[in-house]
Amino acid sequence: MKIFVAGLPYDLDDAELEEIFEKFGKVDSAKVAMDKMTGKSRGFGFVEMPIEEEAKDAIENLNDISLGKKPMVVKAAEERQPGAGGGNFNRRPGGFQNRGPRRY
Repeated sequence: MKIFVAGLPYDLDDAELEEIFEKFGKVDSAKVAMDKMTGKSRGFGFVEMPIEEEAKDAIENLNDISLGKKPMVVKAAEERQPGAGGGNFNRRPGGFQNRGPRRY
């Protein structure tokens, strides 16, 4: 089962995230999302646990606890929709990037 975890302290790394979830069972992977430009944590991550009951136990016990300034949000990860995510790099507030006058 894949678990989404938000509200992570910005100095938390993959190994520490895995350690938190290992208290509830076997962890296949734990990954903190990193910003590609700055290399810093984005404050959320994903954990994969192979046994659904252990994953649900982790969700129930870890959701809403605070590791830092804010409470964590821990829930089952939703499947990503095709074409979802990204796509904002070419936008300005209020609409698409101005590309100059159209020539016909």
